[in-house]
Amino acid sequence: MKASVVKRSIVLGGHKTSVSLEDPFWTAMKEIAGLKEMTLAGLVTQMDADREHSNLSSAIHVFVPDHFRSRASVGETLIPEANAAA
Repeated sequence: MKASVVKRSIVLGGHKTSVSLEDPFWTAMKEIAGLKEMTLAGLVTQMDADREHSNLSSAIHVFVPDHFRSRASVGETLIPEANAAA
């Protein structure tokens, strides 16, 4: 099944921009922001500042799997509720 690409607007550094991403990336970014106790806008602002890729969508496509890969490598479960119970 193909994931639909969703274009959303976000404010970065006081400027409105749009990012086109598949739904699973938006869902994952919301989860990551929650785990980091940040807003989605704050997370995207951080990614934008730290990016080494030519555009924001590419940076997000790299950041999201890297985030979950790094959590798995330190033994964290990918389910937040399970981490709290540990």
